[in-house]
Amino acid sequence: MAETNGTDGTMRLQVFMAHAGVASRRKCEEFIQDGLVKVNGRIVTELGFKVGEDDSVIFRRRRVYPIKNFVYLALNKPPKFLSTTSDPERRPLALDLLRPGFDMRLYPVGRLDFLSSGLIFFTNDGDFALAVSHPRSEVEKEYLVETKKDIPEDLLQDYQKGITVEGERYRLKSYTIKSPHLVLLVLGEGKNREIRSVFASRGLYPKRIHRVRIGSVTLKGLEPGRFRRLSPGEVSAFFKKGKGHGSSN
Repeated sequence: MAETNGTDGTMRLQVFMAHAGVASRRKCEEFIQDGLVKVNGRIVTELGFKVGEDDSVIFRRRRVYPIKNFVYLALNKPPKFLSTTSDPERRPLALDLLRPGFDMRLYPVGRLDFLSSGLIFFTNDGDFALAVSHPRSEVEKEYLVETKKDIPEDLLQDYQKGITVEGERYRLKSYTIKSPHLVLLVLGEGKNREIRSVFASRGLYPKRIHRVRIGSVTLKGLEPGRFRRLSPGEVSAFFKKGKGHGSSN
C-alpha cells in the first residue's frame, strides 16, 4: 500500500478505497457515510475506521483491493459524451473511448457536461483525483467559450470580480477576448456547470464550451476522441501543487 496511518500497517477506510480506485477520498467518504461500504461483513459508516490488507472491504457488492499500478489518462472528450461512470439512459460515455485499451475501473477527475468538450483526466488513483480537484489546489482550467450573441465585457469584468448566481459564488481568474462571440476563460477552480450558469444569468447560452488546459497539461496534438497517458512529470506536478490537502482524510 502506498500510505499507512499507523505503525500496524492500517489505514483509514476512505484512503484504502481511494487506493483501490473506487473514487477520490472525498467521494469515498460520502460512500461510507451513506452506508455503502462493508468491512468484514458489517456496514461501516465511521470515517476514522481503519483497515488492513487482510480485511475484506466490500463496495456495492464487490470486494475492492488496493491498486499497485496507477493509470493517468488525458482525453479530448467530444460533445455528447457523458463524463460519468454509468448512465441509466445509456447515453455514450467518455469511458467508452478508453476501451478496450483500459478495462480496469477508471473514473473521471472532475467533469465536463454532456455538451461540453475538451480535456478531461481519467485515473484509478484517488489521491491524484484529490490533488487535481481540491479547491485549495487552485489548479487552473482554461476554456474556449463561443456564443451566438456578443459577449459583453462588463459580464467578464463582473465575473472576474466575483459574481453570485442563485446563491452560488463564482469568480473568474482571467479572460482574453478573441472575437465578439469568442472568449478564453481561465478558472482557478471550476464548479459544476459554472460557465453555463454565469452566462445564462445574463441571457447568454454558449453554443460551445471547450476545455483546452488543466494546469500545465494542454490538448496540443490530441484529436477529439483520442487520449494519451500523462507523463510522470505531469502527474508529479499536480501532487506537488495539491500537497497537504488530503492529510486530514
